[in-house]
Amino acid sequence: MRKKQKTIGLLGGMSWESTATYYRELNEGIKEKLGGLHSAKICMVSVNFEEIEKLQHIEDWNGTAVILSEAAMAIEKGGADFLLICTNTMHKVAPQIEASISIPILHIADATAQRLREAGIKKVGLLGTRFTMEQDFYKGRLTEKYGIDVIVPDELEREIVHSIIYNELCLGTIDENSRERYLKIIDQLTASGAEAVILGCTEIVLLVQQKHTATPLYDTTAIHAEQAVLEALSS
Repeated sequence: MRKKQKTIGLLGGMSWESTATYYRELNEGIKEKLGGLHSAKICMVSVNFEEIEKLQHIEDWNGTAVILSEAAMAIEKGGADFLLICTNTMHKVAPQIEASISIPILHIADATAQRLREAGIKKVGLLGTRFTMEQDFYKGRLTEKYGIDVIVPDELEREIVHSIIYNELCLGTIDENSRERYLKIIDQLTASGAEAVILGCTEIVLLVQQKHTATPLYDTTAIHAEQAVLEALSS
């Protein structure tokens, strides 16, 4: 009997480089599961990241929620069965987006936490935008819902991580010196007791992969996409 696929909703564009990774990994995942010429059923709206980034940096989160909720409603109208927000940071407004639609959101922190629990990891380092590292919408969810202790870099290191994301990775720039800076920060998190490190911004994997460090890395983009494939094929 032919397996019926659910349609995956993608709220992308933040940045488009990481959304392209989602698109590729979802299609590769479906093909791996089903074989042949199978590909993922996807309904996507890709927003203009320039607008979102400006609102982020003036702390106008309600403004970002309006834009993303409108996009999510369009995705639902397009036939999506569930939604992926293709960015860690904008899960800050996931509750507002969720309230605007009737389809479920597959939360990136939940998918990551489940993988960490399967590996028995109780203390983890977190890299991401300054918003993700400093605010509670992501760290708090991991701790309160899953009992995972989360540590982040110090203030100067957080600024380095944040700056490289916005000024390099979101523009498609991959710099070897920036990779070395990230790897030093990962080493410091490991020295502080982290059993693994979450790459909690969907662009970071463009710069740092597991081959670069002995510290276990959890790529949230890959984890989120893998979970979405499973959901798309679930009955």
